[in-house]
Amino acid sequence: MAASRRTKRDGASGNVGARRSAPVARVRMTGTERRQQLLNVARELFAEKGFDGASVEEIAHRAKVSKPVVYEHFGGKEGIYAVVVDRETQLLLDHMISTLHGGHPRVMLEQAAVALLSYVEESHDGFRILVRDSPVASSTGTFSTLLNDIASQVEHILGQQFAARGYDEKLAALYAQALVGMVALTGQWWLDARKPKRDEVAAHLVNLAWNGLSHLDHKPKLTSP
Repeated sequence: MAASRRTKRDGASGNVGARRSAPVARVRMTGTERRQQLLNVARELFAEKGFDGASVEEIAHRAKVSKPVVYEHFGGKEGIYAVVVDRETQLLLDHMISTLHGGHPRVMLEQAAVALLSYVEESHDGFRILVRDSPVASSTGTFSTLLNDIASQVEHILGQQFAARGYDEKLAALYAQALVGMVALTGQWWLDARKPKRDEVAAHLVNLAWNGLSHLDHKPKLTSP
């Protein structure tokens, strides 16, 4: 009788153990959902380790899929990295261009500074990837090309302002490169420093660009809302 009870208990215990060890069913993703998941995982990994430090194995591990799934969607590490960089490049470019409305040159400068710093603040992983892909000081690479695109937009607006004020329009390109480069390098520094706050950093950038070293305000503030 006692042996019978032990057998039942052992059987029940075995069933509990079997239920506990049963694998949890995974939610099946569509191809689009899986692709987006892999991009999100890769974006985080590339920001953390850079292109050379990341691997298809780790992307697959973090996404809880096999390596062939990554290869199926992107062909390899280079493919998924290219998509991540292209997306971040377009996101930043759209964000910058959409904020440059012209008007008074100082307001335009404030718009550009706040737009870039906002991107750094809200998408620091993306900015870190872009900077690692091509340092700001580099003359080639995705980020440098992006800055040139932004500078071209700024040059167009500056050219109009220069003409209206009697300045040489040919100098608009020079000033556009100087302004965009100054903001971009500061953004790269602020990516890790994160002090002072965004608007304060933007105000100091505008202070230097607008007033010059010989006429700096002691406590600059942005004029635009």
